[in-house]
Amino acid sequence: MVSITLSVPESVKDQMKKFPEINWSGFIRVSIEAKAKQLSWKEEMLNKLKQEDESGFTEWCIEMGRKVNKGIAERLRKEKLL
Repeated sequence: MVSITLSVPESVKDQMKKFPEINWSGFIRVSIEAKAKQLSWKEEMLNKLKQEDESGFTEWCIEMGRKVNKGIAERLRKEKLL
């Protein structure tokens, strides 16, 4: 494991000293790990979305939506509701 140095204002350090039962190093480590995991997941989802968009998935969804809307409109016209 590597070490990093973190700078905080003196006022924050004073507040941290009020809670010696907290493992601040562990807290920061877990927070950084969680944020890194979140950002990695977001990046992965954006890449998948981009790949799907490049494959024409978005256009296919739009076309299907239009067909469904057209079908609903035709049915409502037949039933004299539109």
